[in-house]
Amino acid sequence: MLKLSLPFWLDGTELAKLRAAAQNWWGKVENWLRWPLLQLDPLTCHLTVLDLLAWQRDISRFVGEPESLYRLRVKWAFSNAVDAGSGAGMLRIFQRLGVGYVELEERFDPVDWDVIRLHLTDAQLSRSPTLLRVITQQYGRTCRRYEFATITPVSVGIVLADFNDDQQTLVARLEPPVVVINELALVASQP
Repeated sequence: MLKLSLPFWLDGTELAKLRAAAQNWWGKVENWLRWPLLQLDPLTCHLTVLDLLAWQRDISRFVGEPESLYRLRVKWAFSNAVDAGSGAGMLRIFQRLGVGYVELEERFDPVDWDVIRLHLTDAQLSRSPTLLRVITQQYGRTCRRYEFATITPVSVGIVLADFNDDQQTLVARLEPPVVVINELALVASQP
């Protein structure tokens, strides 16, 4: 902020009061002039100004969207528009908007080659299903269909055992033939 200094021949208590009043006034004017510049940051601006920035950047707030996510979408609108349409760009868009790790699989079916499968965890799908729909609708590839598949982490345990490749063959034989009747009694026959 600007520090005012008045000529020395006006030095005194009245000059100190005049300097304090002028300093206070020009401080307010400086804040008024800085206010529009402070409103250009989507993360800190007033909500009404944020709506104007969103309109300018072609972002619409969907029903139930938290304000923090709305601010993030407005902040990254230009970068997301540049990254739209490419596989690596879609992954960056998901990272910027807080969705997390996503895998894309393209052309996995020779008949329906236009389907792109997004692999997400159950938590990601349940946390923000509307956001995922909005992202694929606004930044996805033209003339492509998107489907969601879940990634479920499974823990696997493996046990190693040493058996030394040892083999034994045991043969058992009954001398008299055994006959089973009604599966309840054994009857020995005479040779």
